[in-house]
Amino acid sequence: MKKRIAGVSIFLILISTAGFSSQQKNLSLSLEDCILGAMKNNLNIAVEILNPEIADINASRAKERFMPAFFFNISNEKTNSASYSWFDAANEVRSAINEYTVSLDQIIPTGGRFAASLRSYKSDTNRRFQTINPRYGSTLTLDFTQPLLKNFGFKISRREIIIANNNREISKNQLNHILLNTIFQVEEAYWNLVYSIENLKVRQQTLKLAKDLMEENKRKIEVGSMAPIEIYTAQAEVATREAEILQAEALVKNNEDLLKTIINLAASESGDSVEILPTDIPIYEKREVKLEEALVTALENRADLKATKVDLKNKELNVGYAKNQLLPEINFQASYWSPGISGDQILYLDKDPLTRVVVGKIPGASTDALKDALKFKYNNWSVGLTLSIPLNTILSRAAYAEARVSLEQAMLRMKNQEQQIFLEIKTAVRAVQTNYKSVQAFKAARELAEKKLEAEEEKFRVGKSTNYLLLQYQRDAANARSTELKAIIDYNLSLAHLDRVLGTTLSSKNITLSKIERE
Repeated sequence: MKKRIAGVSIFLILISTAGFSSQQKNLSLSLEDCILGAMKNNLNIAVEILNPEIADINASRAKERFMPAFFFNISNEKTNSASYSWFDAANEVRSAINEYTVSLDQIIPTGGRFAASLRSYKSDTNRRFQTINPRYGSTLTLDFTQPLLKNFGFKISRREIIIANNNREISKNQLNHILLNTIFQVEEAYWNLVYSIENLKVRQQTLKLAKDLMEENKRKIEVGSMAPIEIYTAQAEVATREAEILQAEALVKNNEDLLKTIINLAASESGDSVEILPTDIPIYEKREVKLEEALVTALENRADLKATKVDLKNKELNVGYAKNQLLPEINFQASYWSPGISGDQILYLDKDPLTRVVVGKIPGASTDALKDALKFKYNNWSVGLTLSIPLNTILSRAAYAEARVSLEQAMLRMKNQEQQIFLEIKTAVRAVQTNYKSVQAFKAARELAEKKLEAEEEKFRVGKSTNYLLLQYQRDAANARSTELKAIIDYNLSLAHLDRVLGTTLSSKNITLSKIERE
């Protein structure tokens, strides 16, 4: 945590006053404890931290496009039919075909597709005049298709992957932006709670002074040194200050409930039965900030601006893809296949199947066909080009126009965001400088108010002042203390706000996304 200045005397004086209810459990928390508690238990962060995980899953799924696809098909078919000719068979024609196919399909980064398949079959029939039966066949086929215009290129084929990766980066930047805002909410709630507690102590002190004055007035009235009517001024002031304490107590509870909600204290503690006791005091240390350096830092670190820039890349990619889709579709196709055939060779009398006299068989193994196919014994190939021109690419360019308008819109949005960041930085830097000077001014005003009160108390003791004046100086001194407290708190909040608009909150507090995920 940051270095604290021990010279903030007003806090050191007030810490020793005003106890807390002994019936409640006191939980002492530093600002760092509250920030870590919010990182661990805040429900909004718990929801948003899942978005990068979802984006990782989407990116992995997009990469599956280039994973090879494996197919296996097996079939067994038997047919029986009446014989319509004595050339086929005597009574019925019977056929049996067993077939299996193994294929591999792969998309390549250039947008093309490569496929390899191996088909094998066994055919057996009772048809007459067969020279090979049963017959075994195998065919190895290699196919390659490559777009030459439409759908050609590494960016086009990997568009979904690039966008998914960009979306993952956007999601992480958005999470970082939410973390920055949540941390600032914690700091704001924490310091406001500190102020409300210390302001309550100030009000309790002023009430004690008013009651002491009222008791002193009673004693003076009893001895006849003061008119009885003077007691009403002190009593009215006591009643007023008691009402102020009620308001100050309500402010403490409101700020405490807000802090509990942000850090989701109910997730680890027993909620309303816990009373938070802040252990940190706000710093009062001058921080030199140069506007030009702050602007450069913000442009380098702002997570929301980074997300916008990555989204702009997506829009540019979409424009390129839409423009590519306007091109004619020309595909280069090449095929190569190697068949192989084997089986039992039937030998006929006089080598004439018409005699229908089988004199022998030469057995053939099913593996012979497969070996021929794999050894490329019979080479076959084909190449060609196909041209396709859909009319919508000629008559309508709506998708391309939409992508261009979306890109232009994103560029304008980024420029507007940069202008807003410049404005936020200027305002934040000015607030730090102004609030620091305000603390100095209000500190001097508080010291003067306390001196005036001391002088008025001395005058009252010697009878040269009135209840009204003394009570007024007490109120002025109390208001000066509260105002100084508020100025110190505002200065700390302006420093926290500056870190937030610079985008350096996480680094300044040594918080990383991996640390949060481990929590």
